[in-house]
Amino acid sequence: MERHIKSPIDKERAKELRAGDYVYLTGTIYTARDAAHKRMDEALERGEELPLEMRNNVIYYMGPSPAREGRPIGSAGPTTASRMDKYAPALLDLGLTGMIGKGKRSEAVKEAIVRNGAVYFAAVGGAGALLAGSIKASEVIAYDDLGTEAVRKLEVENFPVIVVIDSTGQDLYESAIREYCKL
Repeated sequence: MERHIKSPIDKERAKELRAGDYVYLTGTIYTARDAAHKRMDEALERGEELPLEMRNNVIYYMGPSPAREGRPIGSAGPTTASRMDKYAPALLDLGLTGMIGKGKRSEAVKEAIVRNGAVYFAAVGGAGALLAGSIKASEVIAYDDLGTEAVRKLEVENFPVIVVIDSTGQDLYESAIREYCKL
């Protein structure tokens, strides 16, 4: 099914999405990769506030290339999501509703997705220049010293993603393999 939804995404909307749905996000999403996730984890351990509110938000695992003149961002392809797996359950427990990346997720992340009524989206790897066209604004909001791994606030319009793991735990990567093997 094809869906056009606004971000931030509340839990009720996330629970409507199903593995295999094509989704076009419009609104605000945030970027964070390995180094930013590590800093956020350390901040939580010290009892400090995070640089962004997790509740109902979406984090895109991406580090952009430099923007060309007149553009808000450079190439903006997804990073392998499993690199954030050790941090994701804690952020989902704080209310994070969506994650965008590429590749499989651990069982602990899947359990946290189900427990929190969240969703994992995949963006197409290798299509960073195309994906950048859906990004209308980009602003570093935290950890500027991390360069491309800084936390950014993005304004997106019709940003294309696919639901890979839905709030019931259905995993498109697993179901697609089963379907293929039947052929």
